[in-house]
Order: sequence, then structure tokens, then C-alpha cells
Amino acid sequence: MNPPGPSAGTRPKVIVVMPAYNAAKTLQRTHAEIPPDVVDEVILVDDGSSDETAEVARKLRLHVIRHPHNVGYGGNQRTCYMEALRRGADVVVMLHPDGQYDPSVLGDLVAPIADGQADFVIGSRMKIKGGARQGGMPRYKFLANKFLTFVENLVLGTRLSEFHSGYRAFSRRLLETVPFLRNSNGFVFDQQIVAQAVAFGFRIHEVPIRTRYFPEASSASFGQSMVYGLGTIWTMWRYLLHRLRLWRSPLFSP
Repeated sequence: MNPPGPSAGTRPKVIVVMPAYNAAKTLQRTHAEIPPDVVDEVILVDDGSSDETAEVARKLRLHVIRHPHNVGYGGNQRTCYMEALRRGADVVVMLHPDGQYDPSVLGDLVAPIADGQADFVIGSRMKIKGGARQGGMPRYKFLANKFLTFVENLVLGTRLSEFHSGYRAFSRRLLETVPFLRNSNGFVFDQQIVAQAVAFGFRIHEVPIRTRYFPEASSASFGQSMVYGLGTIWTMWRYLLHRLRLWRSPLFSP
């Protein structure tokens, strides 16, 4: 399955989407680090923030959509991707506005899709040996990441170094094909769309990124992480049953 793209010799239209919630303190710094020669447009979807996230985004001349109430991280992503497709994106990059992911390497995520080598690129914090822990990733998150990645590779038949980075790039064709509108409003959306990419035969590539944990960066609580982990296992179970034709799941059906 080959991704469509712009005609030969033309650069793909790259749109960065930012699913935002109370990101006013970190948004300007994150935006300043985005390489302007790689990105054509930035969309920020404010998920009912109680701070000045939307106001800061408008001052930065971003394209802003504001949810009237909080719908969750997955619901925010749905709005992000639909709007990016509506605005003609060939490549869509999700970049969190909290500064945890390095915007300066954004071109590395775009390149495999622009070159026709991948449909889905994940920025992996595990590709640099020891980098995740050195960058401040809590031990329990590191161990949970390793365990869940092992389970997902086993079920999906992949060999990824991690599934749980939120720094991702998608081809237009992938987003027009996988039924992401059926996905969860919660954090497990991220794992559902990876499983969907595998189910529909899209090519997944990884690039190494540095981990950046600091006080202002958003982070799921221990309770949220537990719900996310259980949701990931449930998603793998649904995928397995669907693949074995024991239980048809709408997540993996055209």
C-alpha cells in the first residue's frame, strides 16, 4: 500500500496539529522551535482549557479551534486530524504543545513519508540507549512502556522499540483510510490508531528522539496510566479476536 502524495518534484503540504489543554505556559516556546522551512501551517485544538491557551495561540497566528468543553485527548486528536485533512495536508504531524517533544527534529518525522518510505512515523524515546531514563522518564513509566511494547509487538507482529510516544506523523492516505473516528476519547486512542495502521497494512517507521521531562510538561497521573495500560491490553485483545475472525471489531473494519 503506497501513500499518495503531491506530484513528483513538489514538496508535500505539512500541517502540525497540537492537541492542547492548559498549555499557555509552554506553547510559545514550543512553537518557536518548530522549523519554519518544514511546516506549512500549525493547527491548535484547545480542549476546553481553563487558562489562556487559545489566546496565546491566536497571538502566535495559529489556526485555532476551541472545544466548548473538555472531550479528552482522543477526542481532541479527532478534531485535529479532520481539520488538517480539510485544509489539504499531505503529511500531518502531531506535536504536543507542552514542550516534552523536541520540535527541531520534526523534519526527521516528515521525511520518510515525504520520500514514500512510510505511512506512519513514530518518534521513539527508546531508540537511544538509556535516553529515556536520562531524560527524566519515571521508572514505573519506563517499565510499563517496555512491557506494553512487548505485548503489542507480540500481538501485532511488529518490531517497534516503543508504541507510546505521542510524537507522530501520518500520511494523508492513512488518515483517510483508518476509522479513527471510532476510537476512544481517552489516551488509548494512540494505541488504537497504531493497531489500525497495522490492520490496514500501512508501513510504520521509527526515528530516535530525546526525552524531555520537566515540571511544566503535562503527564498522565498514575491512575490515568493504569487505565491507559488496561485499555492498551483490551485493544490488543480486540485486534487479536478480529484477526482470528472470532469477533468483528468496528475499530479494524473499513
